Amino acid sequence: MEQPPQHEQPLPLIALERDVAALCEAWTGSLPAAGAISGGAQVEVEQMSDSGLVRVTDALAMVRRGVDVMLARVAAEVTKRSAQEFGDTGLAKAQGFHNPVRLIAASTGASRADAQKLVAVGTATATRQTFTGERLPARHPHVAAALDAAKIGIEAASAITSMLDRASARAEATSIDHVEAALVDLAATVPLETLVRGVREAEARLDPDGVEPREELLRMERSLTMREDGRGMVNLHARLDPESAAPVKAAIEALVSDVLRRREPGDGDPDPVVDDHRSIPQIQADALAALARHALGCTQTLTPLAKTTVVVRVDLDTLVTGLGHARIDGLDQPISAGTARRMAADAELIPAVLGRESLPLDLGRAARLFTKAQRLALGERDGGCASCGQNIAYVEAHHIFWWLRDAGPTDLSNGVLLCSFCHHMIHRDGWEIRPGATEVWFIPPPHVDPAQVPRLGGRARFELQRRQAA
Repeated sequence: MEQPPQHEQPLPLIALERDVAALCEAWTGSLPAAGAISGGAQVEVEQMSDSGLVRVTDALAMVRRGVDVMLARVAAEVTKRSAQEFGDTGLAKAQGFHNPVRLIAASTGASRADAQKLVAVGTATATRQTFTGERLPARHPHVAAALDAAKIGIEAASAITSMLDRASARAEATSIDHVEAALVDLAATVPLETLVRGVREAEARLDPDGVEPREELLRMERSLTMREDGRGMVNLHARLDPESAAPVKAAIEALVSDVLRRREPGDGDPDPVVDDHRSIPQIQADALAALARHALGCTQTLTPLAKTTVVVRVDLDTLVTGLGHARIDGLDQPISAGTARRMAADAELIPAVLGRESLPLDLGRAARLFTKAQRLALGERDGGCASCGQNIAYVEAHHIFWWLRDAGPTDLSNGVLLCSFCHHMIHRDGWEIRPGATEVWFIPPPHVDPAQVPRLGGRARFELQRRQAA
């Protein structure tokens, strides 16, 4: 009897099948060679070696990205078949759903926001078809290719495509293409939080005229609500635009940093009578209350605030012409030139104007600690912790070649901003740091990377170069 023809495995499923096979291999190879206790997933995970657990994590992430890509593709097609022109015969309504987003949310068990993200990414990265049947590339081909190769996830794709769609009305197509490619490369190597910083910076460069309108929209959405609940707790909920948030954030962080500094051993202060076990959120709440009490009746500045400033970083050309954008230390959202000018006029703020001669910043062996001016300069290059991107309010300037052990100078060429964790890990594991004028590179030790391939750190890690957005 003649056998029915065998259909070839669909190409997308072949890739997923390959990733699942790699996951199975990683899972099996991570368990003990002999004497493994069979059981559920939790029991087997507990038996895995450290390196095996990392391999399984990577393999699971690859499978998850592959599944998400196919979900996005399917979601886009469901949306196309549910278009308004189909009326009640559209796919979603025929299945009893008000719109395709609700159908996808019900199928995946996710929120409508997550379902909408799948639809948006799937639509933005789907190939298009003309009336003649010709296939055209996706609207965002670099993101589409990275998704299909499982190099980036849906969240990263959504952050990139939504920004590019906003900027496309004002930016040239070649600039959009260059920025898209650069952001995809960035998304494949950094966490989502770091990518978002790069996306915001890229949007400001692609659409400098749009910074101020977006800024005004944020300002119009600012709010502060206060409500006392049934237990007597007063709930504050604030949504602040960058200009409003900058002094609030700087003041609270200064008081929190002062508390954390006094907790450190050997800081020169006497040990407290009662140990301070407050959590960071509790310290922040107490800092806000202290600021309010100070404003109501105190005539002197709180000591930690006397040295606190809000740093606005702006190019000289931007400050002079009013065209372009600026940044506030500790906040990712760019601000307009007009806002930078307004903030720089405040005596309590420091405008870090770039592109003109400023204070002498190399001190050699004349001083052990980096000055505020040096920290400002390092902050422009590093943007926070040069290693992990921690907020600039929680980092310190460190000598690359130690002051005592290596007789390292207190110069910019020997300085780097690091959080305490990265500072400890880098020295413990023997990383090498090579700073430049606009970027800093970290060289891993052989036991981390036998090839010792340099890794880009600092602000350059997430900030697109001007030529890419030109």
